[in-house]
Amino acid sequence: MTTWFAILDSEDADRILDLISDDFSFSILFSTGGDGATDFHGGRAEMEGYLAQREVGVRTHHLLSASTVGRDELFLGEVRRHGEPEATFVASARLTDTGRVRRLLIGRSPSVLFS
Repeated sequence: MTTWFAILDSEDADRILDLISDDFSFSILFSTGGDGATDFHGGRAEMEGYLAQREVGVRTHHLLSASTVGRDELFLGEVRRHGEPEATFVASARLTDTGRVRRLLIGRSPSVLFS
């Protein structure tokens, strides 16, 4: 997951598509606080759409803690907007035997900051 977020924060975030499996599926629950939340979900095509709508260079992802158990990776991080803490997120991924991301689940909220 550390590589995933480093690529996501780069000028060439589309390289993430090289990390996903053929049967990739994901859900990113993106909360901006209050009752406002968007669930981005689907497969490769929907991930391409998610990447296209992002504000490149505005938000960055910072590791707070991570663990790996077998093919499962868990990541706790902080989203910063122009360097200022904006939200906390948790991410979980299940990898294939070859190390590609097969399943991805991310939840993000500004309501609880860990910093």
